[in-house]
Amino acid sequence: MKEQQGREVRPTLSVSDGHRRCPACGETKVLENFPRNRSGRSGHGRYCKPCHNEKGKESKLRLHGGFREYHLRRRYGIGEKEVQELLAEQGGVCAVCGDPDPEHVDHDHRTGWVRGILCFNCNGGLGQFRDSPTRLARAITYLRGTTWQRVLIHPGVYQMCSPTRGRPPSQRS
Repeated sequence: MKEQQGREVRPTLSVSDGHRRCPACGETKVLENFPRNRSGRSGHGRYCKPCHNEKGKESKLRLHGGFREYHLRRRYGIGEKEVQELLAEQGGVCAVCGDPDPEHVDHDHRTGWVRGILCFNCNGGLGQFRDSPTRLARAITYLRGTTWQRVLIHPGVYQMCSPTRGRPPSQRS
């Protein structure tokens, strides 16, 4: 190793254009095999994609104890311990429907605050209604009052009617 300004410096290996050497595996690969990185001079990461992924896995396990803990901390600011405490407060069931063993953290998209632990269907349903109480109230009104019913209008002749709208469904349906 050379010495430069009192520090040891590794010799640089010449690599042809469009290629890069991964310091982890020591292989020289095409730039497409390196992840994009806008902060780097070359616009690509230092490690090849497989080594980059392996280093990421290793860091998540070392620093956070696992992927779920990393995900919960990064996304919601809580850990698995807090999730289990919240679930215990809910009695171990979904906060909306009451099904056992919910796994999904529900949060307010506007504030980012965690609201509870829900099952997959309830969490997705709230997301589909965009967390809007108005939309949910309209859906409840719709479910309660729009069941089409057969109404006798002449002996042997029935018409499909809605109790809230009083008109038959369109001919297309």
